[in-house]
Amino acid sequence: MTITDEDCLAETMAFNEQFEATAANRPARGRAPDATMLALLRRNRLGGHTPPVRLPQGQDRVVAGGVGVRMFLPDEVDGVYLHLHGGGWAFGSAGGQDERLWRLAVQARLAVVSVEYRLAPEHPFPAGPDDCEAAARWLVDHAAAEFGTGRLLIGGESAGAHLSALTLLRLRDRHHITGAFRAAQLLFGPYDLSMTPSQRSFGPRRLLSNTDSLHGSYELFTPGMRAEQRRDPEVSPLFADLTGLPPARMVVGTEDPLLDDSLFLAQRWQAAGAPVQLGVVAGAMHGFTLFPLTITEREQAREREFLTAEGR
Repeated sequence: MTITDEDCLAETMAFNEQFEATAANRPARGRAPDATMLALLRRNRLGGHTPPVRLPQGQDRVVAGGVGVRMFLPDEVDGVYLHLHGGGWAFGSAGGQDERLWRLAVQARLAVVSVEYRLAPEHPFPAGPDDCEAAARWLVDHAAAEFGTGRLLIGGESAGAHLSALTLLRLRDRHHITGAFRAAQLLFGPYDLSMTPSQRSFGPRRLLSNTDSLHGSYELFTPGMRAEQRRDPEVSPLFADLTGLPPARMVVGTEDPLLDDSLFLAQRWQAAGAPVQLGVVAGAMHGFTLFPLTITEREQAREREFLTAEGR
């Protein structure tokens, strides 16, 4: 484990304090958001109060199995990045991060394919994972013809990181596909939906995510499941056999309730035989990359460097 960005700690912690101080003006996210809260979260940019910007460079398309994707195609393509968005499996969208994904596409020379997977509670587990699996299989079969390259990468943020891990496991276990995706970029994901110690002990702090909001997300995504059922490897990748998975880069902040998830998964992933780069960002809360911080700029640069270099 490497603690990064300690030189930015004062700025990062000041932002956290400001975020908490304004929490009284934001609707509280309890154990399961009601319909009004869910509609608000789906309408606005993740972590913000305005709708996301949609760029003309994004192309919407439907691929195998009727799964929607949003594609960003730069002039030069050296690989394809399958992106799975965050949002607690209940909000967020493939079109919610156009500016970031287009910048990544151009700078890393990647065709970015972001999946519009079905959301809970209307479509609980396993609908979202099914859609991500279908999109990944489509890329395995068609990337060379569509984009001129078979170099595939996968990743996402928060729930998207969880779905990325599940997708790699499903490809291996259901389709005997290993090695097609050459690297995984996993940002602050939940990998144990029965709740790791850091999730349970974080408490009610009004940062972007806390103990109650995580539990509420799990109830929406896996309704009716007990904790022991959520430990099923098909739900929580921390409990899966991780052999045959690609090199990974995992990032989490020290002020994230999901800290243990990345620490534990990185250890098991590496023990199973694949190299892991683990970065723990000093003072960073869950979802820190959504905000205009120095640590966000640095993380995006490190992400770009990883995705540019891996799997060649």
